Amino acid sequence: MLTRYYRSEDDRAPFINTLFDRAARHYDWIGHLLAFGSGPYYRRRTLARAGLRPHMKLLDVATGTGQVARAAARILGDERGVVGLDPSAGMLREARRVHAGPLVQGRAEEIPVRDNVFDMLSMGFALRHVTTLERAFAEYRRVLKPGGRLLMLEISRPRSSVVRWAIRVYFQQILPLLIRIGTRSPDARLLMTYYWDTIDECVPAAMILAALQQAGFVDVQHSLRGACLSEYVARKPT
Repeated sequence: MLTRYYRSEDDRAPFINTLFDRAARHYDWIGHLLAFGSGPYYRRRTLARAGLRPHMKLLDVATGTGQVARAAARILGDERGVVGLDPSAGMLREARRVHAGPLVQGRAEEIPVRDNVFDMLSMGFALRHVTTLERAFAEYRRVLKPGGRLLMLEISRPRSSVVRWAIRVYFQQILPLLIRIGTRSPDARLLMTYYWDTIDECVPAAMILAALQQAGFVDVQHSLRGACLSEYVARKPT
């Protein structure tokens, strides 16, 4: 609960959807700043490392503007093999500009898809916006085929106080200044402030791993790239 932005749990989803709807047209530009231009390569490499191969079918939860979906489509060689899911209509409109595959409006906690459909499920930097981990992970397990793989990318709170200070300054001071100059959008600036607070208050990796195991996933693993890039992988039992 981040009461600075919303008063109750019931207010969380409407706040997030409105914020992302309004900032959607600037999101790719902001993402480029966040990753210093390395995002497409990192996402493609991580998907391949997690086991994505041609002819598979992937569900990209919280697809946003389709950044992970685009990377997956390049590996699969077929955009129709990637289904993007997102609660924000604004984000889906932006995703449609670059992704020709199916796009569905929906939430991680209630996926409008039948059971046992996908070979892999991905989620890129959106786990912090999920209301209930256990409910979302149960849905992930449900829509995956037996033996299907799960990959979640997330920005974690750095352990080092020095790194944490540097990233906080970047998110709260440098990025808002660049965004104000580049977009003149108050919603885009608010998104960056909210983004940092969700990182700073994110549940620890141990809790995420425990929730995955509770949902019935096996081969659950967490790896940290650099100071704050977390990768969670797991598998639905055969």
